[in-house]
Amino acid sequence: MPTDVTTSTPSDAIAVMVRHPRSWERACKRVIDLLGSAILILLFAPVFLVLAGLVLLIDGLPIIYRRRVVSPRGEFDAYKFRTMIRDADAVLAANAQLSEAYAQQFKLRSDPRVTRLGNLLRKYSLDELPQLMNVLKGQMSLVGPRMITSAELQKYAPYGALLLTVKPGITGYWQVEGRQEVSYAERVRMDIYYITNWSLWLDLKILLRTPSKIIRTQGAY
Repeated sequence: MPTDVTTSTPSDAIAVMVRHPRSWERACKRVIDLLGSAILILLFAPVFLVLAGLVLLIDGLPIIYRRRVVSPRGEFDAYKFRTMIRDADAVLAANAQLSEAYAQQFKLRSDPRVTRLGNLLRKYSLDELPQLMNVLKGQMSLVGPRMITSAELQKYAPYGALLLTVKPGITGYWQVEGRQEVSYAERVRMDIYYITNWSLWLDLKILLRTPSKIIRTQGAY
């Protein structure tokens, strides 16, 4: 478990602790992202088509949900297969209890807005496959902190600026260590730990651990 850097260390000290990647390390990470995303897109092309067809057949358009998230270069749309009913945001806004619960974790256990197909896609993280296109475009990385919306930045105070120095990842330290089983505060600590301890070796370890976590569906909902 990572050191509790977000509560034990001042934000200015955290900035000093960050080991800035060398130019060759940044280049290696980008090459890994490009090759990895391109290879995975080709390998999963049939799965993309099948899942897109299922979403269309079972629940109609749109097939892709665009989640507006933050990054070092500003906001962008992160792609996901749609797992919720089409009026999901309106349902949340109309239910005070749901809205309050969502505000705590920005996630709902047993979310009534998620379709049956959506539950299956989320269980095995299949809904996130379209984000490989975000990686290919340079908006995301294969490994990085969790992608979050601008509204979630308040949860990272006073470390929001630090979070915005790194591209969000499809997988990351939080996904292989805790996933949905940990509190939001613990997610923040894990993201800060990743940023302040980043290395190509850490990325490799996370990538190698990700498939088993997905297959075992640990912490998924």
